[in-house]
Amino acid sequence: MAMFSDFTINLIQGLVLLFVFVIGLAVLAVMILFLIDRLQTADAVRRNYPVLGRFRYLFSTLGEFFRQYFFAMDREELPFNRAQREWIKHASDGAGSTVAFGSTRALNVAGTPIFVNAAFPQLDQQVAATAPLVIGPSARHPYEARSLINISGMSYGAISKPAVQALSRGAQKAGVWLNTGEGGLSPYHLEGGCDIVFQIGTAKYGVRDVNGDLDDSKLAEIAAHDQVKMIEIKLAQGAKPGKGGILPGTKVNAEIARIRGIPEGKSSISPNRHVEVDDFDDLLGLIGRIRDVTGLPVGVKTVMGNGEAFQELFDRINERGQDSAPDFVTLDGGEGGTGASPMPLIDLVGVSIREALPVVAQMRDAAGLKDRIRLIASGKLVNPGDLAWAICAGADFVTSARGFMFSLGCIQSLKCNKNTCPTGITTHDSRFQKGLVVHEKDHRVAAYARNLIKDVETIAHSVGVTEPRQMRPHHVRIVQSDGSSVPLDQLIKRFNNLSVT
Repeated sequence: MAMFSDFTINLIQGLVLLFVFVIGLAVLAVMILFLIDRLQTADAVRRNYPVLGRFRYLFSTLGEFFRQYFFAMDREELPFNRAQREWIKHASDGAGSTVAFGSTRALNVAGTPIFVNAAFPQLDQQVAATAPLVIGPSARHPYEARSLINISGMSYGAISKPAVQALSRGAQKAGVWLNTGEGGLSPYHLEGGCDIVFQIGTAKYGVRDVNGDLDDSKLAEIAAHDQVKMIEIKLAQGAKPGKGGILPGTKVNAEIARIRGIPEGKSSISPNRHVEVDDFDDLLGLIGRIRDVTGLPVGVKTVMGNGEAFQELFDRINERGQDSAPDFVTLDGGEGGTGASPMPLIDLVGVSIREALPVVAQMRDAAGLKDRIRLIASGKLVNPGDLAWAICAGADFVTSARGFMFSLGCIQSLKCNKNTCPTGITTHDSRFQKGLVVHEKDHRVAAYARNLIKDVETIAHSVGVTEPRQMRPHHVRIVQSDGSSVPLDQLIKRFNNLSVT
């Protein structure tokens, strides 16, 4: 040992003692966990396999993320696969949408849309940008909507302050509207200068009196903002039809409580429906009341359960007169998303937008209401093919929430309901929010919207029309279970020959 100095010997001895101490702590921790697992009675795996049984849950949790990054193929994941997310990332970056070598999409999967290219497509000098479309022409203040794609309802509270700020600024840059969601109108919705659609949920957040009923004076105050262009009455959304909004108490800070008119720190669960609306006559009456108070176009957001309900609505409108009609219907699909919903509802309730949209569009048109009621499609429509299909199926506009969340940097960590979103989008924890830099993300929001519209216009020109709203059901074919494809208009005719149940 003479070759080592006293300092070196002391250092080695210290490290050995530290190592023994750490090993001792680890052994003690394992023994404590062993006793805890053996004595507890709630979990059979941990009781029978103390300590080791815990790894099952660790691997199960980690598996979700390993599949996303290493094991799942580009088009395998749910709710959104890697190919979808990557397109949005490139669009948000402002990068080109060109790819090499061929498609990775299997074209024989049932439900796949295939657009019918024209023998003589439009030349560049023949095409036109998507024209604005007026909503609510009979309202005191009609709205000329500039964009085909717009931002669907995401409440301040469900998403964070910087997320709302970035969406507001990005929406203004791209000329798209921003739906407030049911959580009320915050200063952050307004600060970007974009057009606003104010959503009234079943709890009447932001326009409620002390009893939770609709307050006309507060409604008039909302409508007095020049940026507020339309009012949307939320009847249902795709992820939880028949269930009101759910905001965990951890997200209800003082500011959100003030904007919504609810107690701070307590979970807020909205009623399952508007308590004053028992039938379609009540609904049309509520639409008329809000339109009279605000002077703005008023519509509804809902989900198809069966066709009979929509047929009854359209029949009642024609009986009462078309002035009684909603100015728009936002049709959400059962595949729609949310920050918090019971699994049975998110998995099992509500018809997919792929089935519902052509049905409702045909019913609206057959009732003679095509020019009176604008149809807005929503529900997992995030890529150009989704939008182009929706326009072919009868939509006048498309709205997306999760597409714009991806443009903000969402990584699909599935933590929207836990206030621990790692990208700062759905959390009110400042530690996570600092990662969302507003003046960087607003450019991405705008770029995503612009590139989405650009690629939809490319599809429209390929099928032989000058702009997207000229596309019709015969411009798209839908792949069937045997791998063949059938024009969408033929599928609609088949459905119309069946009884609607």
